[in-house]
Parts: sequence; structure tokens; C-alpha cells
Amino acid sequence: MGLSILLGTSKGAFVVSEGVRVATGPFCHGWPINHVIGDAATGMLWAGGGGDWHGAGVWRSGDGGATWTLSKLTTGQMDDFAANDPGFAQMIGWTDTPVPFGRDFTQVWSLHHAHGVLYAGTKPARLLASRDNGATWEMVKGLTEDQGVNDWQAGGAGLTLHSIVTHPADPDRMWVGISAEGVFATEDGGATWDRRNRLSNAGACADHYHPAGPEGGEVGHCVHNVMRAPGDADVIYQQNHHGVWRSADGGRSWDDVTAGLPSTFGFPIRVHPRDPDTIWTLPLNGDRTGRFPPDAACAVWRSRDGGATWDDLRHGLPQQGCYFTVLRQAMAGDARDPAGLYFGTNSGSVFASRDEGDTWTEVTRHLPTILSVEVLETA
Repeated sequence: MGLSILLGTSKGAFVVSEGVRVATGPFCHGWPINHVIGDAATGMLWAGGGGDWHGAGVWRSGDGGATWTLSKLTTGQMDDFAANDPGFAQMIGWTDTPVPFGRDFTQVWSLHHAHGVLYAGTKPARLLASRDNGATWEMVKGLTEDQGVNDWQAGGAGLTLHSIVTHPADPDRMWVGISAEGVFATEDGGATWDRRNRLSNAGACADHYHPAGPEGGEVGHCVHNVMRAPGDADVIYQQNHHGVWRSADGGRSWDDVTAGLPSTFGFPIRVHPRDPDTIWTLPLNGDRTGRFPPDAACAVWRSRDGGATWDDLRHGLPQQGCYFTVLRQAMAGDARDPAGLYFGTNSGSVFASRDEGDTWTEVTRHLPTILSVEVLETA
């Protein structure tokens, strides 16, 4: 079985093939790419991104990244320039092709493929769905219409829908994470949504004030990343502005499992592909103190008991002068035995572990800022 590491960066998408230290790319015409995913059954790749200049869009490739096609979803400043400057329009190959969502959002921030549907989360937060592999898109209106989107407050990275989680057996059940509004869930295919932000231990965040923190159990957390555990049980984990949290009831209540970690702040969370009690995170030293590993020494922290206890895993990771950041979508894992782990840094390195985090190797370096890491395993 082959494995590729899919990278979204500030200067396009890249692919790192197993056993090869040099990444191929950049793809997607150098667009900022927030998230790249693939479908193991078909080999399809999708890359979502954009920004104020390009507008938002989803690129797709059916040949492993050799060629890409763009589904442009919104317009950007580039379109304004081109519409008023025929020479510039000719230079960039611009045409006045209508886009489906006007200026509703500026970026695609996250992608997720399940049950034959491709989902996209945007900035500002909207949820989109495509049933033709990303060629055309529709908005999942229930989320924003039911939950009062005009009253939502943006986090530091803006109002981003960055986590999309589906139930493995029931296509009508889904969770999304939005900064800084928290977790929302649907059980009817997106028609209606509930906030899922209640804390089982009230006041747990009292000593860690943040304007997007939980208020009355309904507003917040400032969630950074959400991942569901394997199996049918409704076990979900999140890393947020205030620590690591575990829910055993599909997000209806959350338990703080941060004790034992060196800080409450971090971005990614990863769950073992077969063991719902094994999780990994990569703590940073804090929101306003640099957002780099504590003591400038990198460690991935692992729990084998659902967050009750934690161990730091450092072998092969830089232990001096380490000031990089690992962002919310920049940690991934494979389904091998033992499970592999991968993370990318804002300094352009990718680190990999083939033994569940015990040891690490830098597999590539000198890339642009890495915004997301995923893996694609093919037969």
C-alpha cells in the first residue's frame, strides 16, 4: 500500500511521496491552499483555499496532482482588476464567468469527503456541499440560517469553519467546529443544527479568560480542531483555546482532560484510527507568549487513556531553539499498524512517526508555511 502526504501551504499544494524527501508542487497556480484531501477509493485530490486577491475556490485532480481544475466559488480583488483592465485580463487568462456565491466568503478553509458528498467549510463560516466531486456546490443553509450567523464573533484567524466531522454509518449526523463559536451538530442531514458547547465541569475555563470563551454553556469554546474517535460510540475530542476536551455523548457535554499537559493552548488534535482512548496533541506555550513549543523544545503529547494521563514524545524532534507553530489542520495520521503520525510547521518542515509517536523523522523541509497535512493511502 502506497502513502502520500498531502500538504496545503501559503504558496500552493504539495505532495510528498513515501520514501521521497523532495515534495512535488506547487500545484493550484500558487494559490494559498488551506486544506488538501484525497479519496483512497478513486485517487481524487481536492485542494481548497483562496483569499482576498483570488477569491475562494476548490481545485480538483483526478490524476494524482499532474493536472488540476478549479471550481471558483467567489470573486476577489483580482477579478475587479481584470474586469477593468483588458490587458491584465488577457495576461492572466481571466474571463467574466459567473461564480455561484458572489462575495459571500473569501476562502475555503476545510474539506471533508464522506458518504459520496464533498463538504467545504469557508471563511467567514459557511458549509458547502458537492455531490459531483467538487464540480458544482450548494450551501447547507440550515447551519447559518438556524444559528444566527450575524451574531457570531470571529476568532483571531477570522470566523472560520475549520473542522467537518461525519458519522461513519449515518450520513445525516455531522459535527462542525467554528472559530470562535464552538461545535455545532446536525442529525437530519444539515436541515437543523444544535450548539454542542456545554461543559460538564462548569467554570473550568474561569482562570483562562478569552473573549470567545464559553459563556453560559452556549457561546464558545474558541475551538481549534475537532476529531471523532473510531467506532459507533459518540466520543469526540477537541483542542481549543483553553485546552483539550473530551465528549462521550456526541458533544452534548465536554470534560476537560488538559491536566498533565504543559499548557492549555494548542491547535491540532489527533485520534488513533482504532483505539478511541489514544490521542495526540502538540501544545504551544500560549496565545500571547509566542505560540511556539514550551521552552522552545518540541514534543508531541500522547494519551493512552482518553486524556486521563499524558506522556511527552520527543525523540527526533528539535529540543533547542524551536520556535515554529503547528497549525490546527497540520497534523494527520494513517491507518497502519502501528499507526503513523505526521505534522507540518509554519517554518516549512514535515515530521513523521511510524511508531505512534515514539520516534520522529523530518521527511522534508524548506517548504512555504504549512497550513494543512493529510495522508492518502492507496492500494
